[in-house]
Amino acid sequence: MKVVYDKPGFLRGLPFTYCSGCTHGVIHKLVAESITELGLEGRVIGVAPVGCAVMCQSFFACDMIQAAHGRAPAVATGLIRAVPDGVVFTYQGDGDLAAIGTAETIHAAGRGENIVIIFVNNAIYGMTGGQMAPTTLTGQVTQTSPYGRQTDTAGYPIKVCEMLATMEGVSYAERVSVHRAPEIRKAKKAIKKAFEYQSSGRGFSIVEVLSTCPTNWGLTPVEALDWLADNLIPHFPLGVYKDKFAGEAK
Repeated sequence: MKVVYDKPGFLRGLPFTYCSGCTHGVIHKLVAESITELGLEGRVIGVAPVGCAVMCQSFFACDMIQAAHGRAPAVATGLIRAVPDGVVFTYQGDGDLAAIGTAETIHAAGRGENIVIIFVNNAIYGMTGGQMAPTTLTGQVTQTSPYGRQTDTAGYPIKVCEMLATMEGVSYAERVSVHRAPEIRKAKKAIKKAFEYQSSGRGFSIVEVLSTCPTNWGLTPVEALDWLADNLIPHFPLGVYKDKFAGEAK
């Protein structure tokens, strides 16, 4: 029988350990396909954080280091300086990157560290039970905002790509989504570009991926995809926020 589609070699064939309907699996596949297609497998080192995203270290077929909560960009900085010809990436959730890890993220971006950050934004803390995150929408109900997020006490959702795009050290920042097939294709293109930039020494790249959390949103997997489209995207618009090398001939 002719094989028309196969699992990328960079992705281990293990049982799915995320909640039903979670789109981490889709993002894993896009990362793995990009690395395989670019022929980078032997050069890649990944950094896993704390939270749901930590399980990525079981699926990516490369050396992985688990960082303390929020410290993945700092660990990645050490790795790329110790192994300058490596391909170093972090895979982080919003509670990790945009909360306890904000300083590490901003300063790695400011230094223009030659790393890739895959930033998974589902607007909530997943693994710890559904608390309000820095990216939780205004009015969104969570375990710690039962009446909805109130801006007078909790402030406004943090827009990471918009913030990092203002920094000189950032080469590439794009926000994508994985709620529909056309958007998944665009997400793959963005992730692949980030790894192309990193492997050619072009500096700091971040791809923010809007993702679902059906369990903590209290929705079915299908309802969660619709909720993402109707609620997250209007507040976190998709698109390229910075590309220093746009338009350059390859």
